[in-house]
Amino acid sequence: MVTENEALQKETLIPLYVVPEDEQLLYMYEEVKQAAASRTSSIFVRVLRSMVTATAFQILVSNNNGIKAITDNTIVTLEGVLPGTGEDAPTIVITAHYDSYGLAPWLSYGADSNGSGVTILLELARLFQKLYSSSSTRPQYNLMFSLTGGGKYNFLGTKRWIEENLDHAESSLLHDSVAFVLCLDTVAKGDELYVHVSRPPKPDTPLHSFIQQLEEVVSFRFPWVKVGLVHKKINLVESTVAWEHERYSLRRILGFTLSHVEDPKSELRGSILDTMSQVDSRKLKRNGIIIAEALARYMYNLSDKGSPKDVQVFKGHLDFQDSRMSSLMSFLTSVPRAAQLLHKEPSQILLVNSLEHEFKRYLQQVHRHTFRQDKRDPDITFYDQMNQPIVMYRVKPAAFDLFLGGCITAYLGIAYYSIQ
Repeated sequence: MVTENEALQKETLIPLYVVPEDEQLLYMYEEVKQAAASRTSSIFVRVLRSMVTATAFQILVSNNNGIKAITDNTIVTLEGVLPGTGEDAPTIVITAHYDSYGLAPWLSYGADSNGSGVTILLELARLFQKLYSSSSTRPQYNLMFSLTGGGKYNFLGTKRWIEENLDHAESSLLHDSVAFVLCLDTVAKGDELYVHVSRPPKPDTPLHSFIQQLEEVVSFRFPWVKVGLVHKKINLVESTVAWEHERYSLRRILGFTLSHVEDPKSELRGSILDTMSQVDSRKLKRNGIIIAEALARYMYNLSDKGSPKDVQVFKGHLDFQDSRMSSLMSFLTSVPRAAQLLHKEPSQILLVNSLEHEFKRYLQQVHRHTFRQDKRDPDITFYDQMNQPIVMYRVKPAAFDLFLGGCITAYLGIAYYSIQ
């Protein structure tokens, strides 16, 4: 992961190919190791041995068509709402980006980052829909859920969605009072939950109250979990942002990101090694429970109503379902979700359509926003033909041809002089 992260940060003119590990690849690796181990011999012996026995490998990329830039790339963002009681109810936005990232797009499955965030968001939508379905348990908050695309590319989908709702839409919940925006990003591992903010929350603000509820839930139910506040100012000089909530902060909307990752540049957030083996299902469920209980305590104002600090809202038929969360994670990681693949590959299109179907099952006023990349976006270019057939041949080095030519010349010379 560290090597991959370093490679992603650097520009190189040498083509770099990534292939899955198999028996043939391991056999080649063993041959290279044996050749390297022979360096303990003398230089003369090594030269003679390499001329006769050494084996080299030649890579051939069989691509008859030239690689072209994708000019019609689209980004899909989904939104759905659970309306609260009252006409001027404040809005809580819960969002997560669904795409993945890595050195090889066709091998980027993004289990922890950010399949975990999407899974928890869909479970929150299912559970809170049950609370909102009854007028007696419906809180005085509009609950908006958002799944955004282009998260690994400067959160382009979030940027365009905010612009559409604030600058172009005549009516939007973002125009009204937004209590806060909760962004879920990489929440399937570790015993830490970091609250990433652009500015420290002030007392008596919704964000400060929610963090208090979060700490209260953790202290009474999961005391071994560490909750930390990470303050990172937005550098307006930089063209990229580190977390999704920074897109909202730039428009003066209070937002924060929950993640088990402390450093936004961590290699855990963009790697082809981020597969299901990296996910701890128990900790994924635990983090989902913490977030759901903290939201319920805040939305229903349970602390001020004198409810016990160890009260559990989500239990019984409102509990997180292990089988459902496992199925969601397996489904999300069944296909690569790189942004440049999602607009044309049938399996990726099916994935986005299935996420939209999940929204329609539990939420109201579901909308699908499709954005095309334009001049307002950063200078990011996607290319096609990322999954290319690679053939590797076993060949002898050039020194072997010279050695063989010398042997043939010596043989012919000896034959000639023998005949003479």
